[in-house]
Amino acid sequence: MSTQLSPSPSRATTPHPWRWAALFVILAAEVMDLLDALVTVIAGPSVVRDIGGTSTSIQWFTAAYTVAMAAGLLLGGRLGDIHGRRRMFLVGMAGFTIASLVCAAAQSPEMLLATRVVQGFFGAAMIPQGLGMIKEMFPPEELGRAFGAFGPVMGLSSVGGPVLAGWLVSSDFFGLGWRMIFAINVPIGVAGLVAGLRYLPASAPRRDLHVDVPGSLLATLGMTSLIVPLIQGRELGWPAWCLALLALSLGAFTSFAVVERRRDRSGLPTLVVPSLFGRRAFTSGLLTGLAFFGSLMGSSLVFTLFVQLGLGFDALHAGLAGLPQALGMTVGFGLAQAFNARLGRRLMHIGGALVVAGMAGLVATIGAAGASVGIWTMAPALLVMGAGMGLTMAPFFDIVLAGVSPEESGSASGTLTSVQQVGGALGIAILGTVFFSQVEADAGPPRPGAFESATQSSLWVAAGMVAVGWLLTFLLPRRAEHYDAP
Repeated sequence: MSTQLSPSPSRATTPHPWRWAALFVILAAEVMDLLDALVTVIAGPSVVRDIGGTSTSIQWFTAAYTVAMAAGLLLGGRLGDIHGRRRMFLVGMAGFTIASLVCAAAQSPEMLLATRVVQGFFGAAMIPQGLGMIKEMFPPEELGRAFGAFGPVMGLSSVGGPVLAGWLVSSDFFGLGWRMIFAINVPIGVAGLVAGLRYLPASAPRRDLHVDVPGSLLATLGMTSLIVPLIQGRELGWPAWCLALLALSLGAFTSFAVVERRRDRSGLPTLVVPSLFGRRAFTSGLLTGLAFFGSLMGSSLVFTLFVQLGLGFDALHAGLAGLPQALGMTVGFGLAQAFNARLGRRLMHIGGALVVAGMAGLVATIGAAGASVGIWTMAPALLVMGAGMGLTMAPFFDIVLAGVSPEESGSASGTLTSVQQVGGALGIAILGTVFFSQVEADAGPPRPGAFESATQSSLWVAAGMVAVGWLLTFLLPRRAEHYDAP
């Protein structure tokens, strides 16, 4: 292997003695990240009413964070290899906590968006270290259980985040309103820092490794030039520069692949370990995650906009509307834990089919009930969607990362999480554009039925994304194939 690889982490003779406590700290960081990616979905209308902005601002409040996170994640994983994963995790958590406090004090949409970008970059320094440390701390026979806890927490946070956000916004603690969705990160971050110093394993830094600056710049350029026009294009009438940026993103990603291969052949450090793309489980998992997480984030945005703007729910009731989905996800995770060893990849096949069925059911329910649709009417379809998401997400990380060698774990975790964030940003951009293009098709107030038809169209697109991911799961190994050292 070439010189950019980090040393083999100490998955050695004795597992880390505090590995389960350390896993709890890592999961707390994941919860902070996922909540911050999702809370602005439910709080977006309240934020716009308070500090100004447009419908596009609602998309950007979430996308600014996810784009910054995605752009920084590959570099964040590499910095963990160079400076030590524990150190970068704690630096990222400290910066994330401070940025959350500044977000809570934002006085304009521009200030909030800028701080969300900063928050995303610090999150990118924190998050990729977690998956790498899990693979270091746990012996192979416990990795399934560790990742089994990882998936459910992520999934439940993705659905529970809007409920928490709605409660915080509606309760108006200390008169903060929507600002509390960011302020709550401060005590969590401080507690995480204290626990991290105590329980996370230290890893030796590798000062002989270096950062891949050209790769970092090309990856950031590609992601930014892809997401910006997808969000801004609708509001601006798709000017020529939007189309030019989309073409630029294709060129940037192509150049990134060429540069990484050349640097690897020359023995120079690379942002992504090229050998990862020779592993079918990993490359297939990236494409599958792009489709699944894009659908998850995009459909969450659309559903929240529908119940708040279309049905007139307040933030709390909008969050509560997602509880059937959370319950379904809990059931799905439980079933996945029970049948993972027997079914493996087939859990993702069953789960993907259930998600599509649930989305189709929700489309039919909205079509039949129209503006009079209520929480209980939508609950069965949401329950099925949630169960499918639980079955899909629970085995995902274990199957995709199982065959990665210890030397590749930092780069692999950063790449996988980056693709997850890119998928989320793409889902928000695409489904948000579909939704608002129909709602705002005519000048003046939305026409009767506009929110219902916009939601139905968006859900069909989301179902199509899940269907693509479902087909891609057939390229994954039937079960997690853990790495065996040569």
